[in-house]
Amino acid sequence: MTDALVGTVYAQPGSGARFDWGLGGATELGRVCSALVVVDVLSFTTSVEVAVSRGIRVYPFPWGAQAAEYARRVGAVAAVGRRAATPEHPWSLSPAALRTAPVVSDLVLPSPNGSTISAAASASGVPVVAACLRNAPAVGRWLIDQGYGTTSRPIGVIAAGERWPDGTIRPCVEDHLAAALVLDALATVPGGLSVEAAVALAALSSVPDLPAAIRGCVSGRELDYRGFGEDVEIAAQVGVSQVVPLLRDGVFTAA
Repeated sequence: MTDALVGTVYAQPGSGARFDWGLGGATELGRVCSALVVVDVLSFTTSVEVAVSRGIRVYPFPWGAQAAEYARRVGAVAAVGRRAATPEHPWSLSPAALRTAPVVSDLVLPSPNGSTISAAASASGVPVVAACLRNAPAVGRWLIDQGYGTTSRPIGVIAAGERWPDGTIRPCVEDHLAAALVLDALATVPGGLSVEAAVALAALSSVPDLPAAIRGCVSGRELDYRGFGEDVEIAAQVGVSQVVPLLRDGVFTAA
C-alpha cells in the first residue's frame, strides 16, 4: 500500500462524523471535512460561548505576547491570562470573568489549545464551530440542520486536549466528554460515525454525572486549586445554551 493510500486512512473516510485530538487531528480532518467542531472546555470554547452569548465578537489567536498587537490592529480588546486580569482590564480566558466584564464589540481571546487550533483551522476556509458542554446539543442540531454529516459533507469533531510541561498533548476528560456530547447529537447523521467517533461517544454511557466528572477530573481540580472554581462550575453546565459560535472571516459570532 502506498504512502498516499495510507494517508487517507487517517482522515477516517466513509463516515459522516469523525473524531480526533489536538492540532494534528484538526489539520488532518480539516483537509477532508466540510465543518470542524473545536472543543476546549477549560476554558477556550466555554469562554467563546459565554462571550458570544453577550454579543461579543471573538477573535481566536495563538497564545503569546503578539495578541495585544493583533488586537490593536483589528480594533479589539485583548484578553489576558486569568491572573493578569485587573479591575481595569477584566477580560481574560476565564468564563466567569467574561460573564461580568463590560461588553465590548470585539475581543481577541488567545489560548494555547482551542484558540490556536481554531485560528489554524480558520485559515483553511473550513467552517469552525466552538462547542462546550453548555452548547453541545445545540451545536449538533445546527450542524444537522445545515446539511452536514453525510459522507460528502463530513463533520470533524476535535477535542483540543491540554498540554504536559514538555508541550506534548494531554488528552483530557472534559474535552472528551463534551466532544462525546456533540457526537451524541450527531449519532443519526446519514454518513454515520467513524469508529473513532463511536468509541469517543461510548464514554458518555459510563459517566452518569457529567458535571461531577468535570469537577473531579484533573483539569477541573487544577483550576479549583488555583482559585478558579467558578470557571469549572460554569463549564460544567450541560445543554444550557442555544448559542452556536461560528468562525467566519476570523471571528466567532452567533451562527
